[in-house]
Amino acid sequence: MTGEDRRAFIAAHTRPLPVPSLPHIRLYQADEVTPLWLMTEADMVRDRLSPPFWAFAWSGGQALARYIFDHPHVVQERRVLDLACGSGLVGIAAALNGAQTVACNDIDPYAQTAVAMNAGLNGVQLDFIAGDLLSGDPPPVEVVLAGDIAYEAPMTQAMLTFLRRALAQGCEVWVGDPHRTYFPAEGFERCARYDIATNPDIEDSAVKPASVWRMIP
Repeated sequence: MTGEDRRAFIAAHTRPLPVPSLPHIRLYQADEVTPLWLMTEADMVRDRLSPPFWAFAWSGGQALARYIFDHPHVVQERRVLDLACGSGLVGIAAALNGAQTVACNDIDPYAQTAVAMNAGLNGVQLDFIAGDLLSGDPPPVEVVLAGDIAYEAPMTQAMLTFLRRALAQGCEVWVGDPHRTYFPAEGFERCARYDIATNPDIEDSAVKPASVWRMIP
């Protein structure tokens, strides 16, 4: 699929909706999980893509975005990376709260298109870094934000290795997580806890507790 094809697909199968816990932000979101998963399945197999995480406002990302609105000094006048960004929700929150620059990263080309569309919806400028960053050094940023990175064990370990590398290079690292099994509290300081309204089709309840953590040496 070309970029225009992906834009048309997203426009046809999602719609601009307020984020449940941050209604002043709108994203192109799917109403239902299963039909979109099935429609993207062929591309997922052929191109080894992730499932369409970009089409939903996941609870960890919502918690981290809310924390940024509550504590805008975390990102103000700073260069920010939204790692494994999905829809770009966390990056949008950073841009709306005065970040100097925001680079979103994801391996999924659909996410790249969704981020551009969602940035337009919210009137912000987001850059995009395509591909897998986890095996290399972080880009030249001061803050790394990551929401919902602990949904499976191997990916969690790869993410944590990258985040520790970013911390060692002087970045601040913030993670939003809805208390998933693979997220380790060790090496992190809990900074906030929220009850997040979410889509019960993608989570196990309509309200999901989620915490924001700061990585510590």
